Amino acid sequence: MDLTKLMDKGLGMVMEYTPRVLLALVVLWIGLMVIRMIMKGMERGLEGRSMDLTLRRFLGSLVGWGLKALLFVSVIQMLGVATTSFVAVLGAAGLAIGLALQGTLANFAGGVLILLFKPYKVGDLVEAQGELGHVKEIQIFTTILLTPQNKTAIIPNGVMANGNIVNYTAAGRIRVDLSMGVSYASNIEQARQVLMKVMTDQPKVMTDPAPFVGVSGLGDSSVDLAVRPHCLP
Repeated sequence: MDLTKLMDKGLGMVMEYTPRVLLALVVLWIGLMVIRMIMKGMERGLEGRSMDLTLRRFLGSLVGWGLKALLFVSVIQMLGVATTSFVAVLGAAGLAIGLALQGTLANFAGGVLILLFKPYKVGDLVEAQGELGHVKEIQIFTTILLTPQNKTAIIPNGVMANGNIVNYTAAGRIRVDLSMGVSYASNIEQARQVLMKVMTDQPKVMTDPAPFVGVSGLGDSSVDLAVRPHCLP
């Protein structure tokens, strides 16, 4: 008698849950196809905006995982599973992870802002956080600079996004400030002409604005000349 009741109960559960499972599988399959179509359309749209490849991949991954999480919650809700406690657990876990990774999340947010607003790009000569160098790579968490001494400086994007940045390349030209000392016995005009010729012979020195050489001060043992060429970066 007990076995008969158990079989009847099992059969009833199969009859009750089989349509739900089949419907959930259909919804899951259709949902994944729709998400795939959305991701392809989003990728084409972002590519048309000439957005940075790293940022495109990040945004695509973020949207993809978010849509899949919503689809997963919807599917298990169709199976009759209570999702309230499940969502609460996920929220608590997310809060705990966020508190534990505050610095990492700040760098992550900074990387997104840098890739989105582009205060500098790969190849630019920048000065930030006491480091001067060409931008070698912009990652989600860090920016990598190559200094004139051929050293690699790795700077977190959190401080890069919130700190002062001097971009020497953004304007398309750089004025180089040099100071040359010549003897009091020297011919100042001749020294000026020599310096002007040295600058004009350099292919990266611009003719407009023209380079400048002039007396900037009188030192104890030399006349100080200010040399101001405008150069291509």
